[in-house]
Amino acid sequence: MIRVLLAEDMHMVRGALIALLNLEPDIEVVAEVSSGDKIVPAARQHAPDVCVIDIDLPILDGLSAATTIRETMPQVRTLMLTSLGRPGTLRRALAARVDGFLLKDAPPTELADAIRRVAAGERVVDSQLALAAWDRGECPLTDRELEVLRLAANGADAPDIAVALSLSVGTVRNYMTTIMTKLNGRNRVDAIRIAEEAGWL
Repeated sequence: MIRVLLAEDMHMVRGALIALLNLEPDIEVVAEVSSGDKIVPAARQHAPDVCVIDIDLPILDGLSAATTIRETMPQVRTLMLTSLGRPGTLRRALAARVDGFLLKDAPPTELADAIRRVAAGERVVDSQLALAAWDRGECPLTDRELEVLRLAANGADAPDIAVALSLSVGTVRNYMTTIMTKLNGRNRVDAIRIAEEAGWL
């Protein structure tokens, strides 16, 4: 029996996934959580074989939780679900060394099959998404530039970002200019949109 922990914040989606997975003769959902901060404690308590995790979760995102599981419970496999088929999101997931990556609109049989394959030690990646990631260029921004843009995307202005990152306001403005140039964005909002659509934020 493959023991599964399911992390999904949308109640109806979580309920539907649990019902579908529990129909499988060799899969049992042993725990369910609705926010990212509950994943690691639940994994410690229930010892699942596979954690099926939505990337976009409240409080703590799914990739951060998956990284912690990888570091502290390497025997537990992780399969990420996302509704965002962005190449950059896949790259972030692979950088976090997750074991699988599947789009939420995949057929239910694909999810069960992916869980089995991940539990068996394989790495499973949605084929269409893998091709798109292969075709798409790397993120042109440095880690620091991404940090600045992330804060800007969350509504912080230059003085707020300067305080948060221990920089001068002028340096933050220089970073924003560089970011807009690299992303070919008309302004800060456009740069944020471009980075989000590519899955870099």
